Amino acid sequence: MINETFVASDPKSAYEQAVEKYGTADLSIVSAKQLKYDDGVLRCEVVIAVPQVLFMEKSFGDQPLEDESNSEDEALLSEIGELKAQLEVMKDGIYQEIQAENPVISEVKALFLKKGISSVWLDDMFSSLISTGIVEDRSLLVSYLLEEIDEALKVREEDLSTPKVMMLVGPTGVGKTTTIAKLAARYAYLMDRPYKVALLNLDSYKVGAIEQIEHYADIMQIEHASVSSVEGFKEKLEAMVDYDVILIDTAGMSPYDTQKFIRTVEFVNSDIERDIEVDLVLAATVKYEDMEDIYKNFSFLNLDSVIISKFDETKHFGTLLNFMLLYDLPMSYFSVGQEVPDDLLLASKEYLLERFIGDVNEG
Repeated sequence: MINETFVASDPKSAYEQAVEKYGTADLSIVSAKQLKYDDGVLRCEVVIAVPQVLFMEKSFGDQPLEDESNSEDEALLSEIGELKAQLEVMKDGIYQEIQAENPVISEVKALFLKKGISSVWLDDMFSSLISTGIVEDRSLLVSYLLEEIDEALKVREEDLSTPKVMMLVGPTGVGKTTTIAKLAARYAYLMDRPYKVALLNLDSYKVGAIEQIEHYADIMQIEHASVSSVEGFKEKLEAMVDYDVILIDTAGMSPYDTQKFIRTVEFVNSDIERDIEVDLVLAATVKYEDMEDIYKNFSFLNLDSVIISKFDETKHFGTLLNFMLLYDLPMSYFSVGQEVPDDLLLASKEYLLERFIGDVNEG
């Protein structure tokens, strides 16, 4: 894939430039950000991932791009690349042979695969252990893998030492609005001191979304507002400058809904003085098949953490762990039930691993 940058006054216009050039709306967004150029004008840069063949065709037509002066260097790099590939194949072949002959590896791998951990991560772990005695002892190997998972998981510590703006994003139906209500109650009533909290709603798509956030805000006697434009969003944030925490609810988005993503980017990159922390709300029930699409589409919002919801709706946490291992994102909170505000916990590696280990032991 080739990354190409399109620049316009807003994300939608930049994305439309890409569609106009490549003639398809099925383009993958790598990132979108707003920058102030040297002339003082704000512009939006949207980076699109384009298949190399399509990029060459649309950018250069049928003209050959070969630069004869660089042909020798390219040939050398090609040879090095082929050599690396051959070495990887040899390494993989050796590993596959050992795995086939080692019942401990086969048994443990089958167990972790069944529990949702990907073959990619497991093979990487096993290949580094081939010459050790760990792969000869089932209990030792399982313990080693659990320790590696524990080491790889990250937690984002709660920090309210400075005012913050938190925007929660995520797929449809993961419980963003309920999670925001839990966070609001925690910050306003359950901390070492009461923080001044406000709620903003950007979800104009979901029927009843505004009423739901208003209901929670009225119960907790917390300031709330709904906005439908970037200008209105900026005005509200400026008016709420004296609040400790502003929590922003967004529309639930299918990973394939490009227009909602573009609109969310406009809010995230609006020209305001305060930084916006973007937190992905991810259900513990996430399907393996959906993981890559969720990450690929939400990651361009420059995610700060993952808030995991619906702990109470599953006993199997391997796929969730796999998401955290593959995409290297810190966890911040766990939503473990429907009760507001009780069912919200600070993220904990121990809490998550205990549930995964219980599932492994059942296997």
